[in-house]
Amino acid sequence: MVIFSVSFSIYCYSNLRVGLEEKAKTTTDFFGNYISQSYNEYYQSCIRFAQTFEEKNNLELQFISTSGKIVASSYGQWAGQAPETSDIADAIATGEISHFMGRNPHTGERILAVSSPMIYVNGEVIGVLRYVTSLRNVDKQIVMAVGIAVLLGILFIAFVLYSSRFFIRSILEPVSEITATAKRIASGSYGARIQKHQDDEIGELADTINDMSAKIAQSEKMQSEFISSVSHELRTPLTAITGWGETILSADQIDPAETRRGMVIILREARRLTGMVEELLEFTRMQDGRFTLNMEEADLRAEFEDTVFMYGSRLQQEGITLEYEENDEEIPEIPCDVSRMRQVFLNILDNAAKHGGEGKRITASIHHEGSNVVVRIRDFGPGIPEEELPHVKMKFYKGSSKARGNGIGLAVCEEIVTMHGGTLTLENAPGGGTLVTISLPTGEE
Repeated sequence: MVIFSVSFSIYCYSNLRVGLEEKAKTTTDFFGNYISQSYNEYYQSCIRFAQTFEEKNNLELQFISTSGKIVASSYGQWAGQAPETSDIADAIATGEISHFMGRNPHTGERILAVSSPMIYVNGEVIGVLRYVTSLRNVDKQIVMAVGIAVLLGILFIAFVLYSSRFFIRSILEPVSEITATAKRIASGSYGARIQKHQDDEIGELADTINDMSAKIAQSEKMQSEFISSVSHELRTPLTAITGWGETILSADQIDPAETRRGMVIILREARRLTGMVEELLEFTRMQDGRFTLNMEEADLRAEFEDTVFMYGSRLQQEGITLEYEENDEEIPEIPCDVSRMRQVFLNILDNAAKHGGEGKRITASIHHEGSNVVVRIRDFGPGIPEEELPHVKMKFYKGSSKARGNGIGLAVCEEIVTMHGGTLTLENAPGGGTLVTISLPTGEE
């Protein structure tokens, strides 16, 4: 503010001084061309010019002799003392325009005076033309301008303070709330939500964190259910193996038929455990990036038909019919991992039997459609609740189904199909049941 005040004052005084100097030079030039060579005519011209001076309300025009005495003034007959400011002597001595700004030695008033030497035709300085103005009005304008600047500065500071307070309320407080909730989520309070105050970037951040919190809570719940499901799945075959093992060992007389029956059950449950362990190992490989494919050109239809016929005989024992829709269309060989694709087919068929087996019927087909080989497997069971469809391929998700399983089979299948560049979709089929569609690229342009 001090710098502004000083700079503005210098600007105002400088403009006023330059204006008076230009005016003094113009008037001096006029007199240099107009007056005759008679000193008497010169002084008479000065008096007449001073008497007719039109700006006497703002300026005083003085004609001063080389001795420093006032010859004529626009204020009338001079009755006071001669001016004693330095501008007069400087103008006479240098022959150049000079100025003085300060207090009048006689009145104490702040003035600005500009003196221009009057040059006679022979180059002699015969007097000084002097303009004098009071700085009272200029000082008032400067004070007023500085006052306005101070007021604007105060208003600006008040605005900044208000804006800062508003910023603290609208930005920092919500951020603090978000930080506190994020810490709660990090400490284990999954599902905690942030109250959304505004539809801005902060509100969008709150929505994102709320969505993240909900997904973490859902994931935590699914993992807990997964652990419980796996524990149950492991306990069932282990109970059967342990029970039959103890039965066979504790028998006093070994009945070959009973022993054989027990060994068949033990072998079947052991294989079931092996399959579960292998599925879990596949899942861990998928999670840590060790899940790989051994790609080769293969007849996918032949592999699919073998899987369908092999699994179909097993389903017959459970009273479920597996229908394969044969066709004569050409299906090209495609690059794939044969064992992984067999794993996908078996898993999808097993899911159809477990979740849709009450329909007692499953259909399977394979077709060449455009640049893809498309496999479809449909059951005729109750289907999947619409609200669960978006989640059924998520790891650990089991939904409302009561069928056995650990919730990772479909996640592994989708990973295999995706790594082949294909897609795996599940939907409720018209008329009931679930339709699974596997689409794999043939690699043809």
